[in-house]
Amino acid sequence: MEEPMTRSELISKLSYMHRGLTQMEIEGIVDRIFGDITHTLKKGGRVELRGFGTFSLRERKPRTGRNPRTGETVLVEGKSVPFFKSGKELKQLLNTN
Repeated sequence: MEEPMTRSELISKLSYMHRGLTQMEIEGIVDRIFGDITHTLKKGGRVELRGFGTFSLRERKPRTGRNPRTGETVLVEGKSVPFFKSGKELKQLLNTN
């Protein structure tokens, strides 16, 4: 299994593929894309990238948990968590031999 691609590796790869843009310009574009996805999710929206997948939020309800160190019961607050569902085309690309 390959190592995960980091943000800086993505920027380097895009800079190599698009030599007409500086690395700073590519970094700005990547920051803008990630920022827009985050902003949309924060407002409760979804981001659908056709053929790739959909980013959305899932709500986790408050629950009772346990402190593993002390065994004490604690209340874990509800929260929103990001969720990604891959698109049909991405799944097909990943599962072809």
